[in-house]
Amino acid sequence: MNKDELVPNEVVKSKIVILRDEKVMLDLHLAELYAVETRALKQAVRRNMDLFPEDFMFILTADEVETMVSQIVIPSKQHLGGALPFAFTESGVAMLSSVLKSARAKEMNITIMRTFIALRKASLNYNEIMKTLERVVNTVKGHEDEIKLIFDYLKHFEQKKNEEFNQANRERIGFKQKA
Repeated sequence: MNKDELVPNEVVKSKIVILRDEKVMLDLHLAELYAVETRALKQAVRRNMDLFPEDFMFILTADEVETMVSQIVIPSKQHLGGALPFAFTESGVAMLSSVLKSARAKEMNITIMRTFIALRKASLNYNEIMKTLERVVNTVKGHEDEIKLIFDYLKHFEQKKNEEFNQANRERIGFKQKA
């Protein structure tokens, strides 16, 4: 893929991970998407630390790095070059556009923000579906025997319908008159 082309949403989605109960993107993935070196991205952030409070960006612990390596989010600890990665929340990614000035960074920020929004919408739909399913399950509890009886009646009616259909469409025997 040419570095000047925009990245599909699926690629961006694959770079979003959950850490500390937050959807975040790691510095190495953002640097890849922005087509800059990770060290340059970190340097720009360090110069502007006042723009990145802990709810915008945090540094992973060694245990979190181990977890990320074991889940193949990070290829290896050596890949990090000895530095602990930065994790950026949605707000932190939005703030990156103020410290990374390239046109590519601005375009990627728009794509990433749209992806975060799409994930949030999907999450809301999922939560609504789960609530509805929970209500259905709670409504059904205690009615298992009645539901089984309804299915037994439905099977019985289906069998009767099939028998009637087979009877009506059976091959006729006996004398057949030509028309």
